[in-house]
Amino acid sequence: MNMDEAIDKLIGIEGAYSNNPNDSGGETMWGITIDEARRNGYNQPMRSMPRAEAARIYKSKYIIAPKLDKIWTVDQARIAYEVFDTGVNCGPKTAIKMFQKALNALNRQGKDYPDITEDGDIGPKTLQALQKFLQLRKLEGEIVLLKMLNVLQGSYYIDLASRRMKDEE
Repeated sequence: MNMDEAIDKLIGIEGAYSNNPNDSGGETMWGITIDEARRNGYNQPMRSMPRAEAARIYKSKYIIAPKLDKIWTVDQARIAYEVFDTGVNCGPKTAIKMFQKALNALNRQGKDYPDITEDGDIGPKTLQALQKFLQLRKLEGEIVLLKMLNVLQGSYYIDLASRRMKDEE
């Protein structure tokens, strides 16, 4: 799945217009909050936001700016999409830190590749670690990495709900 397919998939999941008073994001269209839309130059009514405008915001803010496009050069499918999806929901830097934490936990005490800094930045060492991980661990490793990313995201939400009662479901 390439970046455009990933964006299209995410928009399909996020759905169209929403204005739930219990949602911290408030008014949203295609998963883009009104605040995010305004910060990215969209000033029309949220109900009128074209899908292409949401795609533009997702690509520039959640893929290109945090350099997630670099992950697509190593992994064309599920890992790149998972980090992107988590970045939309938790913030790109947080998603990248989760990704780096998982890679460090899976390097077999540094035998497969050295630990990388969990700084939320996609750099050459993070990409080399991913490449080495996939080369050595293949599909089975990819599945384990995806599960770890989901666990880290779930832990993030539990911590958030513990701090902010309005985020409890």
